[in-house]
Amino acid sequence: MTKTEYKVPFGGRSHEYTEEEVAAVVSVIRSRATLTQGEYRNRFENKVSHYIGACHAFAVNNATSALDLAATLCQIDWQPDAEIIVPAHTFTSSVYPFVKRGAKIIWADIDPKTHVVSAELLAAKLTPYTRAIIIPHLYGYGCDMSEISEFVKKHELLLVEDAAQAFGVEVDKKKVGSFGDFGIFSFHSHKNISTLGEGGMLLVKDARHAELIPMLRHNGHCAFSGPRDDYWIPAMGDLDIPIENGQVLWPSNFCLGEVECALGERLIDRADRINSEKRERAIRFIDALADFDELVFLREDSNRHNYHLLVGEVVGLNRDEFMRRMANKHRIQCVVQYCPLYRYPFYKKLGLGEADCPNTDRFFDRMVSFPFSHLLRDSEIDLILEATKETIRYLRET
Repeated sequence: MTKTEYKVPFGGRSHEYTEEEVAAVVSVIRSRATLTQGEYRNRFENKVSHYIGACHAFAVNNATSALDLAATLCQIDWQPDAEIIVPAHTFTSSVYPFVKRGAKIIWADIDPKTHVVSAELLAAKLTPYTRAIIIPHLYGYGCDMSEISEFVKKHELLLVEDAAQAFGVEVDKKKVGSFGDFGIFSFHSHKNISTLGEGGMLLVKDARHAELIPMLRHNGHCAFSGPRDDYWIPAMGDLDIPIENGQVLWPSNFCLGEVECALGERLIDRADRINSEKRERAIRFIDALADFDELVFLREDSNRHNYHLLVGEVVGLNRDEFMRRMANKHRIQCVVQYCPLYRYPFYKKLGLGEADCPNTDRFFDRMVSFPFSHLLRDSEIDLILEATKETIRYLRET
C-alpha cells in the first residue's frame, strides 16, 4: 500500500500558513535586500529569545546544526574519556554530533509513564567521566527540569536541552530550552511551527559561547579587528578559527535564510495557540478512548505538553496486528518511532550497541504513533478514533 492510498497518512507537514504569514514571505522575496543574514534573522532571534526567556538565540538551518554547534562548544574533543549521558529513546541527531567528536555515549533509560528521562535515571548512569547530559523533551513533553537542573549543578555537568519537539512547552512556569547551557529547537516540516520545512534555533547562556557562534555558524567569517583606510584592503572580511583550551573549534555553514526568518518571526505570534489547539484535540482523543484499557496514553492537560506527536502504548494486544488492521482495513497510517539507538547497526558498529534500558525496550515494542498534526480536519480525527475503537474490539475477539 502506497502512502497516497491512505485515508489519513502520517503526513509530512504540520500546519497551514495564514495570509499574513504568506505576505511576509512574499515581501522578503520582492525586496532588494539580502536573502540571508539580514534584519529578519536578527528580528527572529530576538523574538525567540524574548519568548523563551533566554540570554542569546541564534537561528540555524536545522536543529541538527544547532546540536552540532552545541557539541563543538562542549569541547569534549580534548577529553578522551569524556562520557555523555543521553536517553536511547530519541532521534539520532540528539547523539551523533557528540559521537563524531569522540564522546562515549552512556545510554539512559526512560520513565515508563512519561517516556522521557528523569534525574533519578540519569544518576544511575553517572561516572567520574561524565561531562554532559542531553535531555530530549520527546513528543513535546517537558522533562522535570527542576530536578535535572539541580542534579547537573551538583555534579558540575553541562546540560544540553534537545527541545526540538517542545517549542513553547513550560515546566514550573519556565519554558524548556532556557534551563540548560544549550537549548535546541526545530522548525522542521513536522514540528508544531515550521519555517517552510527546515529551520532551527540554538540558545546559549554563556556570553563567550554567544561571541563565538556567529563565526562558527558562518565559515569562520568575522570583522577585522582594527580600522582600515580602505574597506576592501586586504579583503571584505576576516577569517578566524577559535581556539579554546588548546582545541580548534571548526566552523561550518549553518545559516538560515531571510525568508524563513521572516516567516518564523510571524509564527511565534501563534505558537501558543497552535500548541493549545493540538493539546485540546489530543485530550479529547485520549478521553474518548478512556474505556479501552488496551491503549495507554500520557494525558497532560497543561502547557507541559504541546502534543507534537500523539503516542500510545498497546497493552494486552499485539501492537503489530493493531497497526496492520488500522493500515489495511481502515487505511490509517500509524507508525512506530524512535527505535532505541543501540539497536541500530550504525551505533553497534561504533561499539554503542549495549544498554540496560528495560523501560525503553518495553515501550518501543508496544508504542504506536497516530497521525496527528494541526493540519488534520476534525473529520479525519474522528475517522482515526472510530477506526481505533473498531480495531481494538476486533482484536479482543480474535
